[in-house]
Amino acid sequence: MHKSSTLAVPEHSGVPRHLAIIMDGNGRWATQRFLPRTAGHMRGVQAVRRVVEACGRRGVHYLTLFAFSSENWRRPQEEVSLLMRLFVQTLEKEVGKLCEQGVRLRIVGDIAAFEPRLQELIRKAEERTAQNDALHLTIAANYGGRWDILQAMQRMVAAQPALLADPKGIDEEALTPYLSMAFAPEPDLFIRTGGEQRISNFLIWQLAYTELYFTERYWPDFNIQDIDAAFEWYRTRERRFGRTSAQLAGGV
Repeated sequence: MHKSSTLAVPEHSGVPRHLAIIMDGNGRWATQRFLPRTAGHMRGVQAVRRVVEACGRRGVHYLTLFAFSSENWRRPQEEVSLLMRLFVQTLEKEVGKLCEQGVRLRIVGDIAAFEPRLQELIRKAEERTAQNDALHLTIAANYGGRWDILQAMQRMVAAQPALLADPKGIDEEALTPYLSMAFAPEPDLFIRTGGEQRISNFLIWQLAYTELYFTERYWPDFNIQDIDAAFEWYRTRERRFGRTSAQLAGGV
């Protein structure tokens, strides 16, 4: 388990150890081309392949992609159904390639809402890639940051009922193991494509000290040059974690 950035200064370098991305703009990309929104989601899968390969080559160790939020169920039923089918097809086609690349796949979120076939594919994909360590790829699906904190609280209290009588025992160290992303360090860099500038209920606990990078580029067009531009911007950031610039200059 990794320490929270509000409790300890995490390791960091010129390449983000953990990159988190909201893959936004699929529908607008398609609409601009007079295509159905679903075409944008299908094209977006190609961008996922590019980014996974690019992150692996650049030394990123954790990559987390926001694929489907708990709020996305509000979208038109046709679009939601297509997203579910794409999820199934991608798991069926891509897991073998992930294994060849040494990628470990995890899915975080409330997957109980998915159909049984999809849940089984998720389980098998996670099992098949469990020994890989070159890149830890996490897909957030039916995920919400508030849901994550609530489910962590519920699991913590269920495991340690004595905390109900002594709530002062509830602190960050007690809660962290129950969060969905407890296996990963907090993201160093967050990227959102598509021009919007908000985190939209994504990893709201984990993004406390993450550098936030927004780009107008729609996700289907997001490419290796865009990754490099984001990383170059990241290298210009002074990551203080509560300290002063003078402390950093003095190596403190």
